[in-house]
Amino acid sequence: MTITVQPVDQALFDDVQTVLGDRGQAARCQCQGYRLGWHERHTDDVRGRRELLRDQVIEGHGLVAHLDGEPVGWCSLAPRSDYPYLRQTTWKGRHEDRDDPGIWAVTCFVTRAGFRHRGVSRALAAGTVDLARDRHARAVEAYPMKPAPGTDVTWGELHVGALSAFLAAGFRVVHTPSLRRVVVRHDF
Repeated sequence: MTITVQPVDQALFDDVQTVLGDRGQAARCQCQGYRLGWHERHTDDVRGRRELLRDQVIEGHGLVAHLDGEPVGWCSLAPRSDYPYLRQTTWKGRHEDRDDPGIWAVTCFVTRAGFRHRGVSRALAAGTVDLARDRHARAVEAYPMKPAPGTDVTWGELHVGALSAFLAAGFRVVHTPSLRRVVVRHDF
């Protein structure tokens, strides 16, 4: 079993949709939660959010993972300035330019049911470093969960990734906005 990770483009949009599926939170959100305001994220306009995601995929903002040729994982990654809601929720205590286009952000992971616990998220987290560097970012950051030892975290909460996956990819903790969330960063 070989996991490959590649930047998305228009040709891979159908693979991204296969990963997101046609039901559940990932299918409804279409990875727009940190880009849109509360009202827009909670409307029934899934088609509109899907078209926004198509534009982002065409721009190359994200990664798709394949396991032996089968699309199994998706990761959203773009300049941090593209995510206005994200910059509100993870900013307490930070003193840097929120709109710095040289900082890229990793916001969402989705692994298809039946393919979880096989290293898909770890492979995607590692791939974010190469993609951000290739797009001339000065740094890439992420906002993973840091659950207390021995506690379960529901899948929905882990859409931001697990701290261990980012640490394994060479990120370092730069901020702790809450007991369960950290900001990690990889500088170039």
